[in-house]
Amino acid sequence: MTATDPSSDEATNGATAGKVELKLEVVVIPVADVDRAKEFYGRLGWRLDADFPFDNGFRVVQYTPPGSACSVQFGATLTSAAPGSGKGYLVVSDLQATRRALAGAGIEVSEVFHLGPDGPVDGPDPEHRSYFSRATFSDPDGNVWLLQEITTRLPGRVEADATSFGSASDLASAFRRAAAAHGEHEKRTGEADPDWPDWYAAYMVAEQAGTDLPT
Repeated sequence: MTATDPSSDEATNGATAGKVELKLEVVVIPVADVDRAKEFYGRLGWRLDADFPFDNGFRVVQYTPPGSACSVQFGATLTSAAPGSGKGYLVVSDLQATRRALAGAGIEVSEVFHLGPDGPVDGPDPEHRSYFSRATFSDPDGNVWLLQEITTRLPGRVEADATSFGSASDLASAFRRAAAAHGEHEKRTGEADPDWPDWYAAYMVAEQAGTDLPT
């Protein structure tokens, strides 16, 4: 029995598999017209990583959304899925700003809605809770992209000692939220905080990790 045999004890040990890093790299979306899709995703401002045509008619186009570690691919004969059957989630820190930017690029975006107890409700979440406020748009084939506003992750979704931001705008939004929270902190203490950089840092790390925020 070889070490790569899936029936071996080591290969089927769930604890062992859980220690192996499996980083999601690419998601394939089904499209009918590759050039039309390429124009659309280029208009979104996504980074074009590759456009590889082959003599046998096979073609792969890859784009990466700003701030994303995962890319999307589409192309001729790349998937047997029906064009327009794809759906993906795009996480943003400021849904209204993202919606304005997409609309400015000529992309038709739905109005913002949020999740209520009985289903979708018009308008952003009144409490501005992470995961609740959403909007959608579709590519020319009908593949749906759902925009989801997240500023604070649920506990355990992000390593508590790792903080990163996908773009300058995400970092700026985090600073603004920390500044607003710190202003309330100084109101409660009744004095200026000379160690505000440490407070900001603790707030921004806790916000991403979903742990208790400083007060």
